[in-house]
Amino acid sequence: MSQQKRLIVAITGASGTIYGVRLLQLLRAMPDWETHLVMSSSGALTASQEIDMKRADIEALADVVHNVKDIGAAVSSGSFRTAGMVIAPCSMKTLASVAHGLADNLISRAADVILKERRRLVLMARETPFNLAHLRNMTAVTEMGGIVFPPVPAFYARPDSIEAMVDHTVGRVLDLFDIEHHDLVRRWEGLQRPTFGN
Repeated sequence: MSQQKRLIVAITGASGTIYGVRLLQLLRAMPDWETHLVMSSSGALTASQEIDMKRADIEALADVVHNVKDIGAAVSSGSFRTAGMVIAPCSMKTLASVAHGLADNLISRAADVILKERRRLVLMARETPFNLAHLRNMTAVTEMGGIVFPPVPAFYARPDSIEAMVDHTVGRVLDLFDIEHHDLVRRWEGLQRPTFGN
């Protein structure tokens, strides 16, 4: 294995492509990390609608790009060592595929490998409200060792922009992999109680 640590980043068609893109941007600036991107066709379509980015622009942010249909790619094998995988965002279809071990494309196959190798899998599940199938699939993935991480904003940080909300959320994802970062997350230091006069 090279000196660089590897992280698989998958982008699916759910709303929230910005999370995967921002993750790639941040990791691009970290020389110790190598990113492997797998993006579905729906993910590319959503990116063009939400953030006006073309597939090629997103792929340029990754160190290695894998075709979602390439089941024989390096990330489809447990012998290819990685720190884990983030699906950002994770559609309910992809969640279901992971929960039931379908491995029907490279995203769900790579996730299946991460689970079987007992590595860290983070699913930024994006949907609301959840139906019972969604909740049961989240429970199944959690029982298998995955982490379901809906991108819920933390308002205690008092974000003043969408970018600040995205950065805080992505920073918390990086925390799950013990990836050092600065100025993304406002750390909780306890409740700030008002001071009253005598």
